[in-house]
Amino acid sequence: MPTVAFHTLGCKVNHYETEAIWQLFQSAGYEKTEFEHTSDVYVINTCTVTNTGDKKSRQVIRRAIRKNPDAVVCVTGCYAQTSPAEVMAIPGVDIVVGTQDRHKLLGYIEQYQKEREPINGVGNIMKARVYEELDVPAFTDRTRASLKIQEGCNNFCTFCIIPWARGLMRSRKPEDVIRQANQLVASGYKEIVLTGIHTGGYGEDMKDYSLAKLLLDLEKVEGLKRIRISSIEASQITDEVIDVIDRSNKVVNHLHVPLQSGSDSVLKRMRRKYTTEFYMERVEKLKKALPGLAVTSDVIVGFPGETDEEFQETYEFINKIGFSELHVFPYSKRTGTPAARMENQVDDEVKNKRVHKLIELSNQLAKEYASNYEGEVLEVIPEELDKENPESGFFVGYADNYMKVKVPVDESLIGEIVKVKIEKAGYPYNVGSFVRVIRDDYEQPKKVVNN
Repeated sequence: MPTVAFHTLGCKVNHYETEAIWQLFQSAGYEKTEFEHTSDVYVINTCTVTNTGDKKSRQVIRRAIRKNPDAVVCVTGCYAQTSPAEVMAIPGVDIVVGTQDRHKLLGYIEQYQKEREPINGVGNIMKARVYEELDVPAFTDRTRASLKIQEGCNNFCTFCIIPWARGLMRSRKPEDVIRQANQLVASGYKEIVLTGIHTGGYGEDMKDYSLAKLLLDLEKVEGLKRIRISSIEASQITDEVIDVIDRSNKVVNHLHVPLQSGSDSVLKRMRRKYTTEFYMERVEKLKKALPGLAVTSDVIVGFPGETDEEFQETYEFINKIGFSELHVFPYSKRTGTPAARMENQVDDEVKNKRVHKLIELSNQLAKEYASNYEGEVLEVIPEELDKENPESGFFVGYADNYMKVKVPVDESLIGEIVKVKIEKAGYPYNVGSFVRVIRDDYEQPKKVVNN
């Protein structure tokens, strides 16, 4: 049996796509092996979101070539898409495929084994207009399943290379999304994370269909307990989306709404499509409809030209909104983007100071949010043994509002929904005690959904 080993860099979408590529290999009779082992084929799914992403991708490619110089080394993903010539130039790389045409990989491998000539299978992603259907009926290692619903992005923010790596916005057919949701539930998943490159833009390229309608259709998937939207832009939180989430039994009490900056002048330089006032109005409307909603976000610190005043605006804005958690990134130059060519690049030392200030604020906000739930009972899906303290018998999982909870339960409850009383609120973890398991047969729905 031929063997294949995978290494994935970068985001959730890449992890999802690696699973999809593995399905193709599995159907062709391959056995999966660890990347550290000697394998007949290596597939490296690369990332290019920063210059460091490129560098890490190159290191991993070289590692595979050293492991087994006779192996067929295939490189795919975003770095392969944006810089195919650079990847092909690495001695030992045999096949390069970008972020389209992954289903051609097996054919390329056969061709390579016959002809022993390197193959560049990267096409022009800007011409891609149709969502590439890649099936993932189950995941090898997760209790939460990702479900990819769209590809590409039309925004062209000045710091971002992704439209050039992923192409323009294209949505997956609703019937394919629903079919896969049913498959995932049949495989035992209770929670599905809707994911994509610009997830909240789902349906913008369709007639008479939208993210709100997709959520209503997913509501009818029997046995599905939780729907999480991996990320949604403020401009995509329409009143219709808020209404659907409000009436839903399944959409969780957590939304990730990227902010990037809390200063209007910086947002303009980033070419983001909203102002802080608009962002604030959307989040307040959401929180009114969904009391206790956890809103998490991404922030870039030290964007070119960011002054102390602009950073202070960001700091105050974040404090005012009261996020439940932030992902803070120092701005990192990405060659080929307008921001990399901007004047007034911010000094690394200044960036790091600002990052630390925001991380401190984020920790404080996260603790404040969690403290509202001390003594409350939440629904948690245990995912894995507490790695920091494996002897404790505690398992770690997420509540629907994305609070990370440690709870002493039996291993058999991994992937089940468990009622947990929060005994000690905190951040990054909350500690809870087990109340009971939720089984379908005696749980009543909490809301009635009328279409």
